[in-house]
Amino acid sequence: MPEPHADAGDFAALRPGLLRLAYRMLGSWAEAEDVVQDAYLRWHGADHAAVRNAQAFLRQTVTRLCLDLMKSAGRQRQTYIGPWVPEPVLEEHPGMGEGDALTLALMMALERLSPLERAAFLLHDVFGLPFEEVAATLARDAAACRQLAARARGHVQKSRPRYPVSAERGRQIAQAFFAASRRGDMAGLQALLAADVQVHTDGGGKRPAALVPLYGADKAARFFVSLARKGLVSTAPVVRETVIDGLPGFITRELDGVLQTTALWIEQDRIQGIYIVRNPDKLRGLPNFDDPPNATLSV
Repeated sequence: MPEPHADAGDFAALRPGLLRLAYRMLGSWAEAEDVVQDAYLRWHGADHAAVRNAQAFLRQTVTRLCLDLMKSAGRQRQTYIGPWVPEPVLEEHPGMGEGDALTLALMMALERLSPLERAAFLLHDVFGLPFEEVAATLARDAAACRQLAARARGHVQKSRPRYPVSAERGRQIAQAFFAASRRGDMAGLQALLAADVQVHTDGGGKRPAALVPLYGADKAARFFVSLARKGLVSTAPVVRETVIDGLPGFITRELDGVLQTTALWIEQDRIQGIYIVRNPDKLRGLPNFDDPPNATLSV
């Protein structure tokens, strides 16, 4: 049965879901907001009498705008300085849905997919749309979309948490990692890191950061110990403990006074992935932290 036509009020109700879709496609909240605003303008100028399902129309519009943007973004990523990490979004962000399960680690895995694979996987596996609607959105037949989603699923399967830790345990491990990394405690770090841990530090060429991802517990531990011993990290208490894109983490104010986010992918009480964002362009959406630091996490 046709869905009622959406006016501005209806669009406001649909907007959070459209923002989540666009953010998951693009990895940038600012770009997601621009895309959704563009979709609204297109909806505002559309012949509503010819639209049978407003929500499907808007999802289709947002997805196609994202695909267009990803073509140019792909070229920009080729010249990006250092590892690229999605813009950090905190659990209290007004656009994030409760129980939104697509973690930062999974979003990093999505970066290895083609734009069409990413769209098919998100629309079907994450947002639960039938392949008929996915096919209409991507201008492909349903069988082709099933293949796209299946290929994507295979790529991201390794990044899906198999043994997720509780919120409290994640917070405890984040506390231990913060303390060990800021003290330069080699033994403490090695006790926390998985053997095949990976570290991604995104400075975007605008702040100092490792220019390539680091792999392996020994290399990762030595990296953080070196920073601490050279006095290149702040030992002040964290600004806030938080959840960043579904992962336990924390926000710090570093020696230059600029904020930094750290998110931890944890499996079976060991840190599997460390995602640090230092690029100031990606931190503009963080709250204004004028309150005293959260003293729970301190060296």
